[in-house]
Amino acid sequence: MNAMLLSIIILPALAGLLILAMAKLPRMLQGIVVVAAALADLYLGWKLFDGSSVGVSLVLPWAPFGMDFALRLYHFSGFILLASAGFCVAICLYCLQFMAKNRHAAQFYAYLFFSIAMINGAVLADNLVVMLFFWEGLLLTLFGMIAIGNPDAHKTAVKALIICGVADLCLMFGIAMCGHLAHTLTISKINLPLTTFWGGTAFIFLMLGAIAKAGAIPFHTWIPDAAIDAPLPFMALVPAALEKLLGIYFLARLSLDMFQLTVRGPMTHVLMIIGAVTILVAVMMALIQKDYKRLLAYHAVSQVGYMVLGIGTGVPAGIVGGIFHMINHAMYKCCLFLTGGAVEKQCGTTDLNKLGGMGRKMPVTFICFIVAAASISGVPPFNGFFSKELVYDGALARSQWYYWAALLGSFLTAASFLKLGHSAYLGKISDQMKQVKEAPLAMIVPMLFIAGMCVFFGVCNSFPLHKLIQPILGERLGEHDFAGWPESPKLVIFTCVALLLALLNHWYGYKRSGSGIGAADHIHHAPVLSGIYDKAERRLFDPYEIGLKLCRGVAGVSWAVDRFVKWFSDVFAAGIAVDCGRWISWRHNGNYALYLAWSLVGICAVIVWIMFG
Repeated sequence: MNAMLLSIIILPALAGLLILAMAKLPRMLQGIVVVAAALADLYLGWKLFDGSSVGVSLVLPWAPFGMDFALRLYHFSGFILLASAGFCVAICLYCLQFMAKNRHAAQFYAYLFFSIAMINGAVLADNLVVMLFFWEGLLLTLFGMIAIGNPDAHKTAVKALIICGVADLCLMFGIAMCGHLAHTLTISKINLPLTTFWGGTAFIFLMLGAIAKAGAIPFHTWIPDAAIDAPLPFMALVPAALEKLLGIYFLARLSLDMFQLTVRGPMTHVLMIIGAVTILVAVMMALIQKDYKRLLAYHAVSQVGYMVLGIGTGVPAGIVGGIFHMINHAMYKCCLFLTGGAVEKQCGTTDLNKLGGMGRKMPVTFICFIVAAASISGVPPFNGFFSKELVYDGALARSQWYYWAALLGSFLTAASFLKLGHSAYLGKISDQMKQVKEAPLAMIVPMLFIAGMCVFFGVCNSFPLHKLIQPILGERLGEHDFAGWPESPKLVIFTCVALLLALLNHWYGYKRSGSGIGAADHIHHAPVLSGIYDKAERRLFDPYEIGLKLCRGVAGVSWAVDRFVKWFSDVFAAGIAVDCGRWISWRHNGNYALYLAWSLVGICAVIVWIMFG
C-alpha cells in the first residue's frame, strides 16, 4: 500500500514527461499512452479508496524542523483520489477527439497529468510543507494549460498566476502560523482552538488559500476569462472539477480536523458570509452573459458558495450537503462544459447570438445539457437537488438570511440556464448552422456517462452518502442519516416554488424581448441593477484590475519622484555648483589686496563664531 501511495503521485508525473517526449510521434500513439495512464491512475485510485477504510501512513525523512515527507490515506483522501481519477479518464477520452488537430495537444496532456500528480500529492500529504509543495506545483500547470489557448491567452494565464499566487501567499503565512502554534507540521496532529487571536488569524489565512483554490470570491475573476482563452477541456477538468475537489477538501479538513470550529463561533459566520456573497454575486453575473462558456464559468464560481456555506454552518446537515455538493458540482459542471465543447467543436462558436436550434441538430448533447442543467438548478430528483436541500437545511438552522440568499441563488441559477438552453438549443437555426451534426462518439460517451451519474447520485443518493460522504464526519454525524428524500417538506416546497418562479420569469422575459437570449434583459436593465452591471462589465469591481490600477498609480508616482531626484542631482545641484565655481573663479583675479580682504573677513567670521557660537 505504501508503494501505491507513491505510485499514484509518480505515475501521472512520468506519464506527463513521456507524452512530452512523444510530441512529434503520431497522435494515435499519444492517445494510447494518455488513455492507458488515465486508466492506471483510476485503478490506483480505486485500490487506494478500497483500502482507505483501514488508513495508511507513510513517513520519509525529507528536511529538518519537522518537514518530513508524510503521506496519509484515509476515507476522505481516498474519495478525492478516486473522484479526480474518474474525471481524468472522462476528460482524456473527450480530448482524443476535441484536441485531435490542436498543435498543443501533447503539452495539454502533459500539463493534465502533471496536475493530477500534484492533486494526488496535495490530497495525500500529511505535512503542511509537503502539501504546500504540491499545491504550488499546480500554479505552474495552471499557467501552462491556459497559456496554450488562443493567441491572447497568456494575459489570462498571468492573471490566474498572480491571483492564485497572492492567495497562496496567504496560505504560506497560515502554514507558518499554524506550525508555530501547534508545534508540529503534521496535519493529522493539529487541532487548534479558534478562541485566540492568533488561532483565528491562522485559520483565516489558511481558509483564504482553500477558497481561492476552489474559486470563491474574490479570487475568481480569472475563471471567466479562462473560459474564453483556455482550451475548453481545461475548464471542464480544472476549475470545474479538480480545483473544487482540492479546495473544498482542504477547507473541510480545516473546519473538521485542524481547527475547533464551533457552531456558534465567529468563523462560521465568516464562511457563511463568503458563501452567500459568492452565490449571489457570481450568479448575477452569469445571468447576463452572452457566451456559453463564460456563463458556465460564472456558475462554476457561484456553486462554490453553496459548498462554503454548507461547511460554514458547522451543523451535520450543512457539512454533508457542502461536501456532497462538491462532488455533484464536479459532475454536472464538467458535463456542462463538455456540452459547451461539443457545441464549439461542431458550430465553431459559443456566442449565443449565433446559436439556436442545436437541440434538433445535436439531440444527445441537448439531453446531456438538460440533465446537467436540471442538476445544477436543483431540480428533483437530480443530484444537485439533494445536496442543495441539505445546504438549505444547515443554513436555516443558523439563520434564515443565509437560507434566503441560497434560495435566491437557485432561482437565478435556474433562470440563467433556461436562458442558455433556450438560446443555444431551441429557436430557429441560422443558415450558417444548418450543416451542423452531432458530436463524435468519443465526445458523447463521457457526457452521457457523467449525465447518468448525475441521475444516479440523485435517485440513489444513499450510495454516495453512505459510501462516500457521511463516513467523512465520523462521530460528528451522530445518529443522523441524510439519505433518501429530504426531511423537510416545507423546504422542498419553497425550492419548487423558486424553480417555478424562474420558469415564469423566463417566459415573461422571452415574451418581452422576443428571444431566448434576451429573457434576462429586464433584470439586466432594471433601474438600480443596470448601473451596477455596467460597472461590473467594465471590470470596476475586479480586484485584479483594481490592483493593476494601484500598481500603475504607484509606478507613476515612483517615476515622478525618480525624475525629480534626477533633475535635482543632474540639473539643479550641478547648475548651482557650476555657477558657484564660475563666481569663485571670477573673484580669483590675482589681486593680493582682494585676497587679504577675503582673509580678514574669514578671520572676523571665525572670531564672531567663537565669541557668540
